[in-house]
Amino acid sequence: MAEVTCVGILVADVVGKPIENLPERGRMTLVERMELHTGGCAANTGAGLAILGVKTAIVGKVGDDGFGDFIVGRLQKFGIDTIGVARDKDAATSATMVCVDSGGERSFLHYVGANATLRLEDIDVPRVLQSKIVHVAGSLVMPQFDGEPTGELLKRAQAAGVITSLDTVWDARGLWMQKIAPALPYTDYFLPSYEEAKELADGREDPDDIARFLIDKGVKVVGLKMGDRGCYIRAADGDHLSIPALKVYAIDALGAGDSFVAGFLTGLVQGWDIEDCGRFAVAVGSCCVQALGATTGIRSFNETLKVMESVANR
Repeated sequence: MAEVTCVGILVADVVGKPIENLPERGRMTLVERMELHTGGCAANTGAGLAILGVKTAIVGKVGDDGFGDFIVGRLQKFGIDTIGVARDKDAATSATMVCVDSGGERSFLHYVGANATLRLEDIDVPRVLQSKIVHVAGSLVMPQFDGEPTGELLKRAQAAGVITSLDTVWDARGLWMQKIAPALPYTDYFLPSYEEAKELADGREDPDDIARFLIDKGVKVVGLKMGDRGCYIRAADGDHLSIPALKVYAIDALGAGDSFVAGFLTGLVQGWDIEDCGRFAVAVGSCCVQALGATTGIRSFNETLKVMESVANR
């Protein structure tokens, strides 16, 4: 069975680079590269875990279409268990046009699609709870699964002795804490971006204040992804630390946050403490941004371990 099951959003990413501006209506602009990748938090994190050698399953929903075929087939090539990926006959597969500028920054045109129809009833919960870790990837853009259903899954996981983890995406609806609150008391590790966590924490800006706010909501460990500032981690027992980012030449930031999560969860599978989990996560993220695509730059476990150790020994 899987060591980690990722439950969440699956997206087909059409990535183009460099794109500084959209063309005028009726005109065409040439780009240097355009590629099709699997995307969405569950796919990205799951693929990252698989590359790092972790036995992984993915649960989510795609359409009964070409993009859906591509996502499922691609995940299977990584060796990921896709039995839990449902096919929706009505909604098309979620897709994103990713516009990457010359500096590596991204802009998105997104279609929610089948992710919006994922429900708790679509999930084989007993099978999921055979994992060591259950990670919900992409909260706040799954309207039929966000809130109480997510909380129920994580509650059942904790009761079964399964480690629980949660990640978010930007909430364009502005519901934020209203939708995430039911899940937080049952979340062992909450790994949002700093920008998303700031919104959840009523605009608090200091990372420690944000982490304390979320811990007060029931989370056991908060790990804030802070981009080129690395990460900040605080545990409910008082342990806390900042881990700086590695200095690398960034080509594409797509998937950086999901790769960080994959690294952190890999550390948990290994039984590491939160510091080593965080340092390994930063190393995975730093490898990710050095290639175009959400998972292309992720290296094997041993290669990534060398990256982490080389920085620690400087």
